[in-house]
Amino acid sequence: MKKIALYVLVFFGLLLSCSKDLDNSSTDSNASLKAGNRLSTGASARDLLSNENYDQLLIEIAYVAGFEPTFEAISNFEDFLLARTYKENIEFKFTSLSTPSEETLTLEEVIDLEQENRTQYNNGNTLAVYIYFADAPADSDDKDEGLVTLGAVYRNTSMVIYQSTVEDIASRSSSVNIADVETATLLHEFGHLFGLVNLSTQSVNDHEETSINDNGEEEGNNHCNVNGCLMRSELEFGSSLLKQMEKNASKGLAAIPSLDAECILDLQKYGGR
Repeated sequence: MKKIALYVLVFFGLLLSCSKDLDNSSTDSNASLKAGNRLSTGASARDLLSNENYDQLLIEIAYVAGFEPTFEAISNFEDFLLARTYKENIEFKFTSLSTPSEETLTLEEVIDLEQENRTQYNNGNTLAVYIYFADAPADSDDKDEGLVTLGAVYRNTSMVIYQSTVEDIASRSSSVNIADVETATLLHEFGHLFGLVNLSTQSVNDHEETSINDNGEEEGNNHCNVNGCLMRSELEFGSSLLKQMEKNASKGLAAIPSLDAECILDLQKYGGR
């Protein structure tokens, strides 16, 4: 299992991404029919962005009852997809699920829940994406250190949103609401499905954040290094996306960060807008 990035949120703020490549072996008897949805993160960037192989997009929103996304966030999400892809036919399928009754969820448990509950896979000219809104936080969270996870992308068409954590973070602000945090999380994580940054893709220009690993070597962390970009990783720089969103709102600007010019160039390289 290759780890791409870990924490998504930092104390009183959001570090919005966590993506991992997983062992895609499965005992599922229909695994061969679902193989196209069990690839590495970013592997379907061109298929998501362009109409070369798929001209329809079906997004399955599975949520634990009581932890469904807001209408506003889904509307913002759809607008983002229409603006950045060439998909004009985008359909959402909503499925209410019972709670798994877990205090926390490991990513492996999220995978198991997807295998049990996902109903939509690539079919004909339709590309399917699965997003699970969980009622439990990530097992990797460390609240004593102020590290919590909002969302994670772990395959080419799979995502989890830790809705209970999203709601908790949003409750700390008087100017940023749940829909804002949901939207920022969805857009950031879907940016990773688009291949940002250097996830099964290669950037037009070098704009990937780097950090020093345990061996003292510099390595990329699959986030953008341009200030203010939606694909920034706030953990390494000690800043807080929530505070940035509040700052934007106080200036009368859109609270949710947008993609910078470099990330948009990358999307255009792989068939997007």
